[in-house]
Amino acid sequence: MDKMQQQKVALVAGASGIVGRQLVKTLLHKGWETIGVSRQALSHPDGITMVNVDLLDAQDSARAQQSLSRVTHLFYSAWVNAANWTEMVEPNVTMLRNLVSTLEKTAPLQTVSLMQGYKVYGAHLGPFKTPARESDPGVPGAEFNSAQLAWLSQYQRGKRWHWNAIRPGVVGSAVPGNTMNLALSIALYASLCKALGLPLRFPGSEQTWHSIVDYTDAGLLAEATLWAATSPAAQNQAFNVNNGDLWRWSELWPRIARWFELDSAPPVRLSFHQLFTDYRGAWRELAGDRLVEADIMQLSDGHFADFVFGWNYDMFGDGSKLRRSGFTRMQATDEMFFSLFAQLRAARVIP
Repeated sequence: MDKMQQQKVALVAGASGIVGRQLVKTLLHKGWETIGVSRQALSHPDGITMVNVDLLDAQDSARAQQSLSRVTHLFYSAWVNAANWTEMVEPNVTMLRNLVSTLEKTAPLQTVSLMQGYKVYGAHLGPFKTPARESDPGVPGAEFNSAQLAWLSQYQRGKRWHWNAIRPGVVGSAVPGNTMNLALSIALYASLCKALGLPLRFPGSEQTWHSIVDYTDAGLLAEATLWAATSPAAQNQAFNVNNGDLWRWSELWPRIARWFELDSAPPVRLSFHQLFTDYRGAWRELAGDRLVEADIMQLSDGHFADFVFGWNYDMFGDGSKLRRSGFTRMQATDEMFFSLFAQLRAARVIP
């Protein structure tokens, strides 16, 4: 390991999330010293140092300066929820501001990498322009990802460090128990259908069935995030990060059904949350002593899957800027899902 590599110290805010967990693994694999921050005193599955700090509290954030004094790269994917989009802006901007302003005072900060998403294009509001491009104009209204970047880009002016903004589609991950793990929800649904002798019916509308979607493998996202944090071509730039292919659900869903050795059935609007509630007892019987979790609601409450399958419009971004700038990895989305299902099966999350 060369001297420059030894000097890289990563701080991951949101280290236990669906994005942060994979990022930590990638950083450690690449030989980075890695630190996480958490409001609660938590341990991390990968054994990294966790610093307990309440980022909503400016004084508590300042108290953490000594523990974070060697950080060179901040990877920020933390967020707090609220009742509506408006109420999410102030606390999420405050957390980012407290952490960045703390780090730049004492740490040799080089890069702040901000995790965003397609909400900056208005994806959460309804149909939006596709393919979404990084050069698209902003969308009016309260949305914390956009507010964070507005603050960060303004605050960075004249500073020695740089920022980048990463915008994935729906992230594919094998991390169980995370509310935003779509692949897990699909795997649970398919496992129930197989146990109950039912076909894998598409749970969205006819419009959703024919919509165009893209996805982002968590491993690819971690590698792209690390590339952006260390590449001069990425300084003060935003990048859509997706697998590099496009699908309609009408193509992808039958392939998923075949992986589970199920027939595919036409669309009917279903609620994963309601299904997981209705079949909670059936899952407990299915799990028995074979699976790691007998309560399906502890694995997924289904709400995020309901949100995704409620999109009756195209949901995809143009990922070519990332590739033109130097990051060239791609991932076939159907193979991504198959790999995630296999990992969930090997981990005894699904039968």
